[in-house]
Amino acid sequence: MEHVPPPAEELALLDRELAQLDARRAHLLTRRAWLVSALQPQSAQAPNAPRWHTPPVGHGWAPGQPWSAAPRAAKPSGSPRSAQNVLLTLGGLLLTVAAIAFTLVSWGSMGIGGRSAVLALVTLAALAAPVVLLRRKLAATAEALAALALVLTLLDVYAVHAVAAPDADGLTFTAVASAVLATLWAAYGLALGKLHLPLPAAVFFVQWPLLLGAWAAGAPAIVVGWALLATAVVDGAIALWGKGLGVRLTAGIGLAVMGSAALLTGLGESLTADGPLGAVLPGTLLLTAAVVALAGAWRAPNGYAQVGGVVAGLAAVAAVGGVLRAAVPGTWHVPVYLLCGLALLSVVRAPLPRGAGRGVLAAAGAVVAGALLWAVPPVAAVLLGPVELVAEVWAGAPDGFRGALGEAMRWSESAAAPVVLAVVAGLLGAAYRWWPSLVRVAAPLVTPGAAARGAAGAGALALGWGTLLLAAATLGVPYPVAVALETVLVAGLLLVAVRGAGTSPAGPEGAAGGGRSAVAVTALVAAVGGAVSVGLLSLAAEAATYAVFGALVVLFAGAALRTRAVVVQAVFAVAAVVWGTVLTGCAARSLELAPHEAAPLLLVVPAVTVLLGARLRLHPAALPVELAGALGALVAVGLALPDAPFLALVLALCGVLAAGTAVRPERRPAAGYVAAVLFVAATWVRLAASEVSAPEAYTLPVTVPALVVGVLRRRKDPEASSWTAYGPGLAATLLPSLAVAWTDPDWVRPLLLGVAALVITLLGAKYRLQALLLLGGAALALVTLHELAPYVVQVAGALPRWLPPALAGLLLLAVGATYEQRLRDARKLKDLLGRMR
Repeated sequence: MEHVPPPAEELALLDRELAQLDARRAHLLTRRAWLVSALQPQSAQAPNAPRWHTPPVGHGWAPGQPWSAAPRAAKPSGSPRSAQNVLLTLGGLLLTVAAIAFTLVSWGSMGIGGRSAVLALVTLAALAAPVVLLRRKLAATAEALAALALVLTLLDVYAVHAVAAPDADGLTFTAVASAVLATLWAAYGLALGKLHLPLPAAVFFVQWPLLLGAWAAGAPAIVVGWALLATAVVDGAIALWGKGLGVRLTAGIGLAVMGSAALLTGLGESLTADGPLGAVLPGTLLLTAAVVALAGAWRAPNGYAQVGGVVAGLAAVAAVGGVLRAAVPGTWHVPVYLLCGLALLSVVRAPLPRGAGRGVLAAAGAVVAGALLWAVPPVAAVLLGPVELVAEVWAGAPDGFRGALGEAMRWSESAAAPVVLAVVAGLLGAAYRWWPSLVRVAAPLVTPGAAARGAAGAGALALGWGTLLLAAATLGVPYPVAVALETVLVAGLLLVAVRGAGTSPAGPEGAAGGGRSAVAVTALVAAVGGAVSVGLLSLAAEAATYAVFGALVVLFAGAALRTRAVVVQAVFAVAAVVWGTVLTGCAARSLELAPHEAAPLLLVVPAVTVLLGARLRLHPAALPVELAGALGALVAVGLALPDAPFLALVLALCGVLAAGTAVRPERRPAAGYVAAVLFVAATWVRLAASEVSAPEAYTLPVTVPALVVGVLRRRKDPEASSWTAYGPGLAATLLPSLAVAWTDPDWVRPLLLGVAALVITLLGAKYRLQALLLLGGAALALVTLHELAPYVVQVAGALPRWLPPALAGLLLLAVGATYEQRLRDARKLKDLLGRMR
């Protein structure tokens, strides 16, 4: 009976057999691949070489070795084909050089018949040789001889012109010769389809007949433009339907060069036309170029289709806009081109391919961008023009808005700029308002997202704001109207920023609804920029300054209270503090105070920010507000620098503010040290202003109780830092005494100060107190340096010039040789200081 295994056992048996068959198949395929690679070089062997041979060691299968382990044959280090190409290239170059030398040097030693015969025979031989070589499958050699034949045909043309037609016009002869060469090489390339050079050469020669013929005939520029355009059309046709990468690439380059030259020619003629009739012919050329480009974009691949759409759109705008431009005054030329560019937007309803339609839309965007580049600089002049008023504060209200901006700009030439800005702003605003409808209409070509909607809204807001400012400057409104208008615009921008930011603490980033965040950010930036501009503008009159900066303080403070967005709120609050600081400075000017006398008055705003910080406490906007107030205090210190008594007063008042800030636990670490430094600095300045020559009489009464308090603090809290306990007291005496000792010609003060510093250093080392060790050591080192400096100078003057560099070099070598040890010593010192209190 036949044994039938169970299904599970039979399935396992079948799987094992299939695995063995797969392994056997893999081995056979590997062996076959090796045999194919081994037989490939045999074409280069001698005919009597044996066909079958044993695989070399390490390159085939050995007994006991699986076939899959046989490695592939190593490739030779040098490719025979590469060497062949190098030899052919060198040979072709040598033959080319020889032919040129023969034509230029030896040509005159032969008669007319000999010259013609030699060149004709050599050229025919060079043209016929590739035919024979291609039949023998020597393509590389045929290609090299074809290149030689190309050079020889050029030499034939030169020879014919020099001998047979020396009186012929050079341009005309070159045009005819180019046409003949293009025809010859096109026919030759089509006949010998395996050669890669003839057809691209024919495309190259096609570029010149029409252009050089028009140039030789003395044709006007518009005719030259038509010749360029016709050549570009031929190039485009070849680029679309030509065979071979070289042909299409050459035609593409010719299309780009000749097409660009034709467009520039037509544009130049259109811009220089005397009237609408004179612009018709250039417009026709440009419009024809647009039609041709669009037709090519219809059939070209996607990327090239977009380029064709861009060219078609720009050419159409230049054609139609050039005719309309010639009929309007010069101020309105840009709006005419803008309207023509906006007309291209209708392409969204045209049955165009997606790539070509996108290109036309890109052309419309380029026209709009160019118009904005022309219209935006006057807006910048309106915003930055009032900077000139800083040099003449409160010199009197100028005669109109233009008077405040200066007369350097000719506003009559910018009359159309507000129109351009208004048109673009209106379109962007309409797109932002009816965005869903716009997306549905533009769906065949583009699918814009929420970011595009935000950009449209932001652009509409910024351009609308610039339109109003530029219109007021162009119309020359009175000065009070201009100030009021800019202030109202700032208020409107703040309202938009507050509404766009919403009530979410996340700020504009968390605002929902199709790009509201971008609009809010734009409104915020524009509001700050507008506030700076109107603030500068108000400096012409005292009443206007108070009115504007008071309004700005109220507006920005109110905006900060109305929003919960952290970043926006901080920006508004800081701006309000800055405007308040400027307002106090204006009050000081009204009181006719000197700059140093006005410094204490400027501390009013920092005092208010300290109170606000205590009220806000851990609110995120508290720190920016306090830093803005500190900036105002720094300005006050700068104003008080020329007068030492006022400087001491201002420093002391700043120390009071810092001490008040240090009352709060979250500000104590930073504000406490700042307060101490300010109080000490105020004391030093006060002593210097009083011309005190012995500051120790004033500092020691402060140092002694301060050190006593430090000792009591350390007894109560042994973990307290020595800097907190002893640092302020020691610095109160050591630093002023050290400053005086450096200018004291006597020896008593440096000696006493050095002894005191030595004692302090030893105490710091003994009790492991960081503040005493570092302060005392630094003071001792500086006193020692001061006392030894004259002797060091004398010794340095007596030493040879080469000795200090040599000693420095030896020191560097020693440090470098023991770098690791010095590094370990530095780390030990750092750890030792770190363990001190």
